[in-house]
Amino acid sequence: MKYFIPNAATGHFFPFGRRHESYGDAISVSRKFDEPHVLIDDGVVKISAIVLQPSQLDTALNETKSANLSVIYICELQGIKRKFDPKKAASLGLKPGPKYDLLQRGKSVMSDCKDIMVHPMDVLGPSVPAPIVLIMDCPTLLHLQELLSVQSLNRYYADTAGNEPQISKNVNCIIHLSPRHITNTSDYQILMSKFGAAQHIMAGNEMKNIEMPILKASARMQARLNYLCPQLFPAPGFWSLKCMPSGLKASNEDLTSRINETIPAENLLKFHLRPYTNLGLDKSGIPKLTSPSTIIDELLSDIPKILDESQNLNQLWLGNGEKIFVQANGVMTEELSLHDSALPGCLEDVSRDDLEIVFLGTGSSQPSKYRNVSSIFINLFSKGSLLLDCGEGTLGQLKRRFGIEGADEAVRCLRCIWISHIHADHHTGLARILALRTNLLKGIPHDPLIVIGPVQLKGYLDAYQRLEDLDMLFLDCEYTKEASLKAFNSNEDGYTNSLEGQHSDFMMSDGRGRMQSCSKRQRIPVQYADAVPILKSLKKVLVEAGLETLISVPVEHCEPAFGVVLKAANRINRVGKTIPGWKLVYSGDTRPCTELKHASCGATVLIHEATFEDSLSKEAEEKKHSTIKEAVEAGNSSGVYRLILTHFSQRYPKIPKCDGKIQMHNMCIAFDNMSVNLADLPVLPKVVPSLELLFGDERITEDVIDA
Repeated sequence: MKYFIPNAATGHFFPFGRRHESYGDAISVSRKFDEPHVLIDDGVVKISAIVLQPSQLDTALNETKSANLSVIYICELQGIKRKFDPKKAASLGLKPGPKYDLLQRGKSVMSDCKDIMVHPMDVLGPSVPAPIVLIMDCPTLLHLQELLSVQSLNRYYADTAGNEPQISKNVNCIIHLSPRHITNTSDYQILMSKFGAAQHIMAGNEMKNIEMPILKASARMQARLNYLCPQLFPAPGFWSLKCMPSGLKASNEDLTSRINETIPAENLLKFHLRPYTNLGLDKSGIPKLTSPSTIIDELLSDIPKILDESQNLNQLWLGNGEKIFVQANGVMTEELSLHDSALPGCLEDVSRDDLEIVFLGTGSSQPSKYRNVSSIFINLFSKGSLLLDCGEGTLGQLKRRFGIEGADEAVRCLRCIWISHIHADHHTGLARILALRTNLLKGIPHDPLIVIGPVQLKGYLDAYQRLEDLDMLFLDCEYTKEASLKAFNSNEDGYTNSLEGQHSDFMMSDGRGRMQSCSKRQRIPVQYADAVPILKSLKKVLVEAGLETLISVPVEHCEPAFGVVLKAANRINRVGKTIPGWKLVYSGDTRPCTELKHASCGATVLIHEATFEDSLSKEAEEKKHSTIKEAVEAGNSSGVYRLILTHFSQRYPKIPKCDGKIQMHNMCIAFDNMSVNLADLPVLPKVVPSLELLFGDERITEDVIDA
């Protein structure tokens, strides 16, 4: 099957642009089409395409990229012919027979019983015109210039001079994927007005009601979590509990004032084409928004004890009992309650702008109603940010957490993206993040973003870059393993020769200062020369981000798969004392393994996958995942300060099943958009009982397939 991906990611099975092997013959875009190219015409629906490619490409555009193409789709259903009315024919003196057929073919006949001529219009009902829908994608002003010159669209304009009535066609609905800065232009609005009474639906990313959550059930759960503990679960960027929109807002007031039949796209909005009597918009399926106040009223009615729980948690953050001094905006304040005698040194004089861990996806395998797939946003505030894994929907989660502008800023400030392994739930959101960053930084001096991942990921990214520039540098995780980094740091200039000579004889630390052979033979990547400049860039990025090192650790899952260790650089406090940097370890997907155990020793935070409940230990072994008990044991055996469990099977839609015997004194359960500040680690485990109260009656197990 052939395929095509236009600029706004509308998929189809016919390729446009240059020919690539295995794709078959492509439509040449080096010439203009006099007529739309027919993709499908099966007697029921006809789908045609008008290809737009600017004749004068901007210098920033690469003419070899298929992303420079854009497509206008024309979808036409068959019209319904005029229906023959036998009662009218009988009243005019016609008898059933060949004359009926002649009338239906448009010919007049003499009546059988009367001395009159019977014409087709006398016995045929009205015809039903063919419904027509256009999907318009015009991403740039250069494409708009091309669009305005397309002569074959003239037949779809209303009341166009020179159009013959028999070839003029009325468009019922136009779906606009074009961005706002294009649709706002006078040329584009004039173009829209040419389609007469057509219904215009503005479906570009910037046209949507961003204050309206699409995932209603997830937003409802976020509102409940926000009420319970707003410090860990901030109100989503698009939906503030303190300020709710009073109603739908038009996406483009200037546009709607000029084009009457214009509305913003909404989730589950429909436009009926058949039956003809129902032709038009149908808003009945659009989910209604429940206000946060209503959600909280229902919560208090369902779980009256949650009020006390919320107040108790707020008291922990207000500073009852023992205090930890927290620096905010240069001022030392007593903020967090401490009930932990073993406070790590890295939390002394901690600042709230040192580190924040934002869980963008905490489910496994595929997105579900309440949990998206794996991604962790490491917010280093003024020093930038990192992404650990980037499953599908990661960009959407950033927008839900930070809002549209906040998500743009988060992507703009990314310093590095690290991918654990090649499974789809850990990397398929990567291209959208990279493409957005490329667009946000267009025209601004910047360095390509470093993407670290298994070598197989490079093939995926290289293939995608045939469609769209991603502006990134790829580095195989093999180069960021401890032994490889030691070789690089000891002799940057001679690193290439060092690698070629050592092959798989690397040694790595066992976490206690000794050097031992790896339990797995380490495969040394072959593109040595390419890695050296990227490793130098990575070293610079880490220094600017306040990080001492980033180390990839081989783990037991698919081959290859990795965990990662992030270690912050030491800092000097206000009295000149050296404060050790924090250490964060993320397991990726793995069985309990020695390599990760050694890497996690003394970690400030261990984020460990806990895909299965303890009763499914055999399934965990088969699929090379960990149970909750195994994850807890991994954290305890490594002596980590705080353990956060994530990557839960989607069979546990809200909260996983935990064995009552598991000690939870140093752990917490991750939820989507949970935001853990480094300064909040001392009280983090205190939240678990409250979460169990909130979801205790909702431990429903669903039938799902776990990868």
